[in-house]
Amino acid sequence: MQNRKALLIFDQIVLSIYLTKYLPLLTMKRLTLLTFFAFMGFNGGAQEYVITKFGVNADSTKLNTKAIQSVIDKAFQKGGGTIVVPKGTYLTGALFFKPKTNLLLQEGAVLKGSDNIKDYPFIPSRMEGRSLKYFAALINASKVDGFSITGPGTIDGNGLKFWKTFWSHRDSLNKLGRESTNLEVSRPRLLFIWGCNNVNIRGVKLRNSGFWTTHLYQCNNVLIENCDIRSPFRPVKAPSTDGIDIDVCKKVTIRGCYISVNDDAICIKGGKGVDAQKLPENGIVEDILIENCTIGEAHATLTMGSECIHARNITMRNCKVDNNCPILKMKMRGDTFQLYENITVENITGKCGSIIDLNPWKQFFDLAGSTAKPFGTIRNIRLSNIKVEATKFGEMDGNPDDKVSGFLFENLEVSTKTPFLKNKYQDVQIDHVMVNGAPLVVKP
Repeated sequence: MQNRKALLIFDQIVLSIYLTKYLPLLTMKRLTLLTFFAFMGFNGGAQEYVITKFGVNADSTKLNTKAIQSVIDKAFQKGGGTIVVPKGTYLTGALFFKPKTNLLLQEGAVLKGSDNIKDYPFIPSRMEGRSLKYFAALINASKVDGFSITGPGTIDGNGLKFWKTFWSHRDSLNKLGRESTNLEVSRPRLLFIWGCNNVNIRGVKLRNSGFWTTHLYQCNNVLIENCDIRSPFRPVKAPSTDGIDIDVCKKVTIRGCYISVNDDAICIKGGKGVDAQKLPENGIVEDILIENCTIGEAHATLTMGSECIHARNITMRNCKVDNNCPILKMKMRGDTFQLYENITVENITGKCGSIIDLNPWKQFFDLAGSTAKPFGTIRNIRLSNIKVEATKFGEMDGNPDDKVSGFLFENLEVSTKTPFLKNKYQDVQIDHVMVNGAPLVVKP
């Protein structure tokens, strides 16, 4: 490695001398740029850490956590680099990426998660709108600005054992007349990216997460592009495997992705509880763009909540739906002050369950002894240029104190066996909305 570095330095010196002596017509600015790009080109190979060159074997039965983590640590200690996973299946527990380290999964590469929860440390984390200790994800990055995950390989959560345990636990409590929460069965997320700016997740396959698939928390400037995100509905349902959870984040773009998961495809979060808006760890989700995506089976295509205090400037456009769930779902918590504003859903085609589902969300309702009376505010919502075959048009029937204004349905063409909108709010506008070839009927 030292000989290679010496050769690289020598090459850089030779190149610089050549440019200075034989290209005198170049301005100093251009010369500087050429030398910089030449250095980046020569040095790029030195920044790649192929895990099989550091004692990691493509043996899907051997746990490689320590060996892979040591490669990440080595790259960090040497100033950063890309951790390269070549073709093969590599079994691992939780991995923690450091500043200036990235992940590249080559064609045929699979990082396969351990199905033993002991391989995921119990550490400070964030789950279901609250800051708490929880199990690490398979891939973790905290305060790693510029972090990237690049395909075309696969990150597979190997979640079957966790799913079976979850359903068995829930069934046993149901028989006792008790309700089970999502956190009672210990299971890891696939990706947890916390406090990172300029994140890039491109061309990777994300599969079979034990819990949420992609969780972004307190991140800014994120691009998730051309990713394939899946978890099954059958033969065993993969519970709570949300495709992408956006939690207290700004400027997130999701583009050209396919998502089919056994929960919400894309979910806007940010906190829950009577005093959630007062806590510094909670906050707004804003400036989100979802475009050119296809959403397969899911519980909802785009969901506001259930753990959300403020969502603003959310746009979903030019997407296809092929499922049996709502296009836009708004979960209205009676124990949390919520504000959903400036949301646009446009140019949507395909097959879905409903156009809109705006209803109370009562799961795990908890006022924590407070006498406050939280309510939701919804304003400036536009659904336009939608042409779909739907199970029903939808419902707008939130909690009694929720306030709705500036809600517009515009240029919709829907075919459905339930051709009416159930709506109790006054400030809802219907403009050129045709259902089964006739104007939309609104019922209280």
